[in-house]
Amino acid sequence: MKKYIVFGSLSVLMISCNKKNETVKPVATTDSLEAPAEPVIDTLGAKTFCYLGVTGKDSVFVSIDDNLGTLSGKMAYKNSEKDSSKGELFGFKSGDTLKLTYQFASEGTTSKRDIFFIQKDNTLMEGIGSQKDENGLMRYADEKKITYKDGQKLETADCKMVTKALVIK
Repeated sequence: MKKYIVFGSLSVLMISCNKKNETVKPVATTDSLEAPAEPVIDTLGAKTFCYLGVTGKDSVFVSIDDNLGTLSGKMAYKNSEKDSSKGELFGFKSGDTLKLTYQFASEGTTSKRDIFFIQKDNTLMEGIGSQKDENGLMRYADEKKITYKDGQKLETADCKMVTKALVIK
C-alpha cells in the first residue's frame, strides 16, 4: 500500500513539474458606444447630384435628389437674351433615363413640362422631342421619338455654386 501512495505522490509531483506557466491574456473589450473604426456609408438616404450646362451666354443649373429612384430637385435656365425660368423638378429614374416634370415660373406665369435626361458617367443629356399640351402640362408627344444627341449637355458641378444659382427670389 505504501508503494501505491509513494507512486501516486511521485506521479502528481511529476505532472505538476511538467506543467507550463501560462500567463492569462487580457481580453479586449469594446464599448458598444464607441464610434466604429471605418466610416459608415449611408446607402439608403437621398443622394444629391448637381449639374451645369453652358451654351454661349446661356446656362442651365440642375440639382437632383435621388431617393432610391424617386427624384426631386430644382432647375434654372439663365438666358442672356430671352426670359429665364426657375422651378421644381420631380419624377423618377428608369434605367439611365431621368423622367422629370419641370414646374417653373417664367414671364409671370407658372407652367409645367416634361423634361427627360439620359444620365451617363458624369453628364446629363437633355431629350429633344415634340410636345403636346395635356391640360396645361406639356408632355412628349411620343417618348420613342425623343433624341438626346442634340440636347443640352450638362456636366457635374459644385453643389454650392449650383445652389446659389437656384435660389428662388
